[in-house]
Amino acid sequence: MGPGDRVRYVAIGDSHTEGVGDGDDVLGVRGWADRLAERMAATGARVEYANLAIRGRLSAQVRAEQLAPALALEPTVATVFAGVNDVIRSRYDADKVIGDLEAMFAALTGAGARVATLTFPDIARVAPLTRPLVPRVLDFNERIRAAADRHGVVVADVAKHEISTDRRLWATDRLHCTPLGHARISGALASALELPGADGSWSDPLPVLPRPGALLTVTEEVRWLCAFLGPWAMRRLRGRSSGDGRVAKRPEPLPVEVG
Repeated sequence: MGPGDRVRYVAIGDSHTEGVGDGDDVLGVRGWADRLAERMAATGARVEYANLAIRGRLSAQVRAEQLAPALALEPTVATVFAGVNDVIRSRYDADKVIGDLEAMFAALTGAGARVATLTFPDIARVAPLTRPLVPRVLDFNERIRAAADRHGVVVADVAKHEISTDRRLWATDRLHCTPLGHARISGALASALELPGADGSWSDPLPVLPRPGALLTVTEEVRWLCAFLGPWAMRRLRGRSSGDGRVAKRPEPLPVEVG
């Protein structure tokens, strides 16, 4: 990828790909996929970019709602990242979720796109109350790596790097990334895709901060439980999703300008 190359990049997935945590719903969210498209354009390539991701979507919904439109856009590059919303639900079925992801890998690579995906960090180091989910996350990552290998999909293996669980990369809800986190993920994908100018600096550690005391840690956990985990659980009980009524923010490939 370089000067004069024509690139059509299509991103599919859930809130992480949509860009939640990087911006807001008033001025708009940005996110790692937007940032990755800008990095592609910075190589001198002529980049068109579409983002079909919608927050709250499960892997089966991404496959059912986004895969066919993505294929119709004839991407040369695609990113697929979904399944985290499944992992945190009580009825998680690993075989089904990975089957959905593998079907998307197969369809997009079969159509000639270069496809990239991500692994997910150890969420217990970001939100300690989620520790019971760690075996699922570890298994999910291993399955993603294997499925990606079977289909020639590039993996930005962020889970293997210490920086992925630095709290400064995570928003206060501990489910989405901050702008800094999205920037680091775009760097990881740029490096995995071997974009000109990309390197491993995305994984460089941040300056060390003093460790919080036990009382502050407990207080933060209680605050997170009340402000975010509780409302999330209530939405699940009511059969509602954060993505209800939403549509893709960038459904058509548009030129990416380098600022």
